[in-house]
Amino acid sequence: MPDKIRSAVRFFIVGTTGAFVQTWFFMAALYVMSQPEKGTALYYVAFAIGYALEMIPNYYFSNIYTFNTRPNKKNAGGFLFARAINLVIQFGLLPLALAFFSSWRDDLISLLVIFIGGCVNYLICLAFFKKKE
Repeated sequence: MPDKIRSAVRFFIVGTTGAFVQTWFFMAALYVMSQPEKGTALYYVAFAIGYALEMIPNYYFSNIYTFNTRPNKKNAGGFLFARAINLVIQFGLLPLALAFFSSWRDDLISLLVIFIGGCVNYLICLAFFKKKE
């Protein structure tokens, strides 16, 4: 299998695992915060906690497993940049998609937005996670 396809498959595996880890941290933060209502500041703080804590193992697995590289300042900066773009896509595109595709199920739309964000995230990471020749 070509390296780019192999890394895309591995990125999908790491990203999917990361989504479960993020969800677990998010749910744990919600529990600790006494289940704040959707749309409140504490709800978004819990989401941010899950998102931030998930990035730590995701970064290391992206290096070791996905791209077969070593952690360094360049790929760490690129990873953070890609994750910031991903977060903007998720927060910006989701309300638009929910409004535009109002006849679709919300969870289906959410998965589509996450998939789009993940694809953009992968393409950005490709530029920063390169093996030294």
